[in-house]
Amino acid sequence: MIYQERQWVPWYWWLLAAALVALIAVQLAHNRNFWWGLIPGVVLGLVAAWVLINWSSTRLRVELDADGTRWLLAEKATLPADVVSRSLAVPKSAKKNAMGRQLDPAAFIVSHGWVRDMVMLVLDDPADPTPYWLLSCKDPARLLRALVPEQAEEALVNMPAKDRA
Repeated sequence: MIYQERQWVPWYWWLLAAALVALIAVQLAHNRNFWWGLIPGVVLGLVAAWVLINWSSTRLRVELDADGTRWLLAEKATLPADVVSRSLAVPKSAKKNAMGRQLDPAAFIVSHGWVRDMVMLVLDDPADPTPYWLLSCKDPARLLRALVPEQAEEALVNMPAKDRA
């Protein structure tokens, strides 16, 4: 394993979910006995935790196999590094444009609103109709250096200097 990240939801989403569960439980228990608040609170708390954990299940990994090929694993999809013809780090300022009207419907996308930056990997694989992968990424510099080290510096040109390290 060369690189790994898990894209957790922001910590304050847990606080908002807890506040929402408490508010609903209190409303249900209003002028009723204790159990009318406790049981819905526990059930809704479990549902909220399941939803937030499910939203946080995205993992990006770069692995090196026995023959030296680097592989990107994003959710259940895999991509060998040797089919990546170009790569690009997409900063927060360009994320809206990258996900906008010029987005190719055949592209493979893993996007989360709470992850600031993205990585675009343009593919050169005649057997695959997917033109590129567009992935939300917490640390584009580390991901690109792990997957396509020969392209990383050129791909990071658009990133702010503090994010290239």
